[in-house]
Amino acid sequence: MAVRSRGAWRRLLLLLLLAGSAASPAEEGGGRREAGGGEHGEEAARSHHDSSYGTFASEFYDLRYLSEEGYPFPTAPPVDPFAKIRVDDCGKTKGCFRYGKPGCNAETCDYFLSYRRIGADVEFELSADTDGWVAVGFSSDKKMGGDDVMACVHDDNGRVRIQHFYNVGQWAKEIQRNPARDEEGVFENNRVTCRFKRPVYVPREETIVDLHLSWYYLFAWGPAIQGSITRHDIDSPPVSEHVVSIYKYEDIFMPSAAYQTFSSPFCLLLIVALTFYLLMGTP
Repeated sequence: MAVRSRGAWRRLLLLLLLAGSAASPAEEGGGRREAGGGEHGEEAARSHHDSSYGTFASEFYDLRYLSEEGYPFPTAPPVDPFAKIRVDDCGKTKGCFRYGKPGCNAETCDYFLSYRRIGADVEFELSADTDGWVAVGFSSDKKMGGDDVMACVHDDNGRVRIQHFYNVGQWAKEIQRNPARDEEGVFENNRVTCRFKRPVYVPREETIVDLHLSWYYLFAWGPAIQGSITRHDIDSPPVSEHVVSIYKYEDIFMPSAAYQTFSSPFCLLLIVALTFYLLMGTP
């Protein structure tokens, strides 16, 4: 019985060994297939990785600004909009000149200028009813020629740039040395408006005047062609009646030509005479 039991165990073991050897080729094939599938999977994964990396790299290096560590800088905060010019301060904390309709302000006058001292600088605000340029000139007389001029010019890209000129006779020559700082400007509602500072004291130079001295102020505006100024809008631009001191804040209004005509004493007398004639009738 024990011999038979041992024989049965041998036969069972032999059957198990034969079954294992018969299954091994399939397992090996299956193993090879799994290995092959693994290789294809690795290639697919590598391809996906390379594609993802290429997309990331292209986006990464397309950024304009990178920090030293290679990371993009945070988005810059939005630029504050141009602060409107306040006219309530005219004659109090800043000096103002208005040219146009009586009661006009910085957004409705034909021309507007303000000035105020801020430390070692003078801040100017200019605005005019034009799509080209607006300027102020500092002159030793009331005539154009030999004048230091600051102009705000609206270019073809929609920007308003602050430029420095020197009047040679009736022609304005741009000067590369520009004393303006903290420049800002805007073109809205067919108006050029700007704000800038320039030092009170400057090294002695023909084309740049010292603003601590008093000067006549020349006011002008006109069209621009491709960002270059052209002749002013009116034949006789307004001029300050007296020399202007940056240490004295005034609020001066100058009526435009149309309002000067109707406000002159002779025109008023003529209107009264015509009214009386029409009321009385002809004899």
